[in-house]
Amino acid sequence: MNEMFLPVVADEIWRQYPDYRALSIAARGFRVSVEGAVPSYSPVPPTWIDGHIEAWRTAFRKFGANPKRTPSSVEALWARLQKTGALPAIHPVVDLYNALSIRFGAPFGGEDAARYSGVPRLGFAIGTEEFDTVRSGVPIIERPEPGEVVWGDERGITCRRWNWRQCRRTALTGASEDLWFVIDRLSPMPVDELMRAGEALVLGLRALSPGVETAVTLLENKG
Repeated sequence: MNEMFLPVVADEIWRQYPDYRALSIAARGFRVSVEGAVPSYSPVPPTWIDGHIEAWRTAFRKFGANPKRTPSSVEALWARLQKTGALPAIHPVVDLYNALSIRFGAPFGGEDAARYSGVPRLGFAIGTEEFDTVRSGVPIIERPEPGEVVWGDERGITCRRWNWRQCRRTALTGASEDLWFVIDRLSPMPVDELMRAGEALVLGLRALSPGVETAVTLLENKG
């Protein structure tokens, strides 16, 4: 496991959002070898999901985003589940963390660590960074709003508005072998449940790929 692939959270994020915690999970040597191993979870969210979604709405508003137009990933997934009655089938790994996102009521994200230039960094956007995405089926480059909370690396933005939309460059594919996941948490989600969410993700990854190596790191303010 590459011990250097450790995310960095900017000091100003901790100052503005002191209750923020996240779990970073790096996985190396991932290869799906057990078909149909994605566990089936009952689509019943935890008791704190409404409070957690509202906390993310408040966090988004704080940096000027409209959560009705750009909701957190857990809110968007929960709304889709309520509307359709089922989670989308995309890819074994994505299907796994989407199911866990509902189970634990928290935003989950997964990316191809090998496509990163440097390590992930969470901070406030300047507004000139590049974010490669697709609009109406056409690849385009967007710019974040100044002050927007974003994940990024040395080449640009990898996820806008904390956990709203991921870029194309670091997206997981069937060929991805070195993976990185982040699970975001605000109050009222218990930190113990954040840790359990990470344990469940690791177990799910091992069910799909028994030989995978994983490393779990709690991101918290140590200042």
